[in-house]
Amino acid sequence: MEEKEREHFASRLGFILVAAGCAIGLGNVWRFPYIAGEYGGAAFILIYLIFLAILGLPVMVMEFAVGRASQSSTARSFHILPAQGNFQWFSWWGYIGSMVLLMFYTTVCGWMFAYIFKLGSGEFAAAESEVSQAAFASMIADPGQLVFWMLVSVAIGAVVSFIGVQKGVERVAKFLMAGLFIILIALCIRAVTLPGAEGGLAFYLQPDFSHLFAGDTLPEKFATFGNALYAAMGQAFFSLSVGMGGMAIFGSRIGRDRSLTGEALSATVLDTLVAVLAGLIIFPACFAFGVSPESGPSLVFVTLPIVFGQMPFGQIWGALFFVFMSFAAISTVIAVFETLVTWVEDRWGFSRKKAVLMNVCILAVLSIPCALGFNVWSGFELPGIGNIQAIEDFIVSNNILPLGALILTIFCTWKIGWGWDNLMAEVDAGEGIKFPRWLRPWCTYGIPVLMVIIFIMGYAPMISSLFAG
Repeated sequence: MEEKEREHFASRLGFILVAAGCAIGLGNVWRFPYIAGEYGGAAFILIYLIFLAILGLPVMVMEFAVGRASQSSTARSFHILPAQGNFQWFSWWGYIGSMVLLMFYTTVCGWMFAYIFKLGSGEFAAAESEVSQAAFASMIADPGQLVFWMLVSVAIGAVVSFIGVQKGVERVAKFLMAGLFIILIALCIRAVTLPGAEGGLAFYLQPDFSHLFAGDTLPEKFATFGNALYAAMGQAFFSLSVGMGGMAIFGSRIGRDRSLTGEALSATVLDTLVAVLAGLIIFPACFAFGVSPESGPSLVFVTLPIVFGQMPFGQIWGALFFVFMSFAAISTVIAVFETLVTWVEDRWGFSRKKAVLMNVCILAVLSIPCALGFNVWSGFELPGIGNIQAIEDFIVSNNILPLGALILTIFCTWKIGWGWDNLMAEVDAGEGIKFPRWLRPWCTYGIPVLMVIIFIMGYAPMISSLFAG
């Protein structure tokens, strides 16, 4: 197979924004607020931020390094980089994980597109909680509407990827990220100045650790804490999109003029900033208008329309917000779809056109169950997990991402894999922040051990409940 010259990003900013665009998305503005709400707010957020620093950031650096050193996606990285053990089987992990992620992500992205028109048409003018909840329930009960908007999301990801890396993915990411930050800051200012927002700010910013140990007995408290740790770890990996090889693909498209620690830190800071701003919009609004912060996945679709309905020019603000919510969502769809396309190009030498067509057909078909899981197939649920969307989310967030990060960490730091010395040589190549060498014991042993412990704590309550049942 003849090697093609690999297309790189045109600029460092483009690389950082595409990497951040993959990370910044519904994980920040949709999933983060409702997960934080379910686990008690500030105390959970503190654990999440710690996991970002001690788990997510080092793993992102490793993914960048694997991609840049191999100049390939994970389809071939583990074939190219030297290792004593056999890690070639791991090349499929990223493709499967990315596909499962988009199988439910495209449906929720479609919700964002649908709400642009709902807000723009004035459907939520002076809305109250009951009206907002009824509108959301009506939308997800309509299979035709959900499938249509899901296919729109799939099509946009395919078209941008088809155009190419520099002209498509990179150029669109710059526009989407700039617009996203402008509207988030404006809405954040509005939300925190709402009458009654003080309770939401306290819930969001003042840790109350009693939420993490809810229960009457010691086993119940342990189970609650284990679930919170498990959820925080999954959210950290979901938020940064590490553990599936997507960041390795972006790493393969940059040069060696900059060290990778600074690039990973820039992407992580942007990602975290969006999550923090999203929380500063959602939680003050929840308390200002009497909406429970534990509303689950529908939180952003129930709360924000109420806020806009009470605001001057709320119809315009609401439509704009969901335009940029769509930007956040579609930026991830584009970035993750690009990982699928690049994986197929690298694995089998397909042309970009053929790789795009193959993946768009597979994704469109596999995304249908999630769209129907809210209506036609709503009766299909797994005990303790939920409907099809929740099952697919659980597979990715609580299994594929952290397990992938665990295996990648072993590959990058242990002697049976690529090894610490090779990793550091790649990470520190170029100008910029160098990776602290004193973190070697933590990366080599601390991260794997901590992740295994949290896995056990997360699965123990599920297993015990099955036996109890």
